Amino acid sequence: MTESVVIVDYGAGNITSVSRALQFLDVKATISCAPTVIASADRIIFPGVGSAAHAMSSLDASGVIPALKTMVESGKPFLGICLGAQIALRASDEGDVACLGLVDGVTTTLAALYHDQMLKIPHMGWNTVRREIDHPIFFGIPNPSYFYFVHAYYTNTVAPTLSIGSTEYGSRFTTAYAKKNIVGVQFHPEKSGPVGLQLLRNFMNWRP
Repeated sequence: MTESVVIVDYGAGNITSVSRALQFLDVKATISCAPTVIASADRIIFPGVGSAAHAMSSLDASGVIPALKTMVESGKPFLGICLGAQIALRASDEGDVACLGLVDGVTTTLAALYHDQMLKIPHMGWNTVRREIDHPIFFGIPNPSYFYFVHAYYTNTVAPTLSIGSTEYGSRFTTAYAKKNIVGVQFHPEKSGPVGLQLLRNFMNWRP
């Protein structure tokens, strides 16, 4: 039986790149923000670029938040990418907005890590991700590996044990987290070449 894979369209996601990456892997995915489609999905990919406040406003207007939470609470796999990983947390400092609350933590500005260091924000381009904990999402991916980043905020999970990957940019911070059937990555696997495709392939094969 073919699984139903849904890419959440909330007006802020990098939908086209994610869809093309899945097509390359011969994965058929539906792009939708309809509550009935989300609730019945077997796997969710929650992509993202943009602001947390705008994304949450769009999700609220579409009425999809309860369906999204129901789907996640059922134990089905969920992958948040960049902004998608950030707003899966409890809240965001970007606009001081309440988020989905799927994972306990807050999205925090990178500027808080840098102090007097002369580093560019947003953090943009290739950087290494070091695996902190073995997880199926990293199967077959060298440790460390380069992934592509574009972000000015980062995922600051409350429980350090949720961090499965980290990156050094001024300071070391979490760039991949996992909790049960939820994985969030700050980088863009759909723009990260072979290792990014492997991560997406691993997500499609993952059975939490």
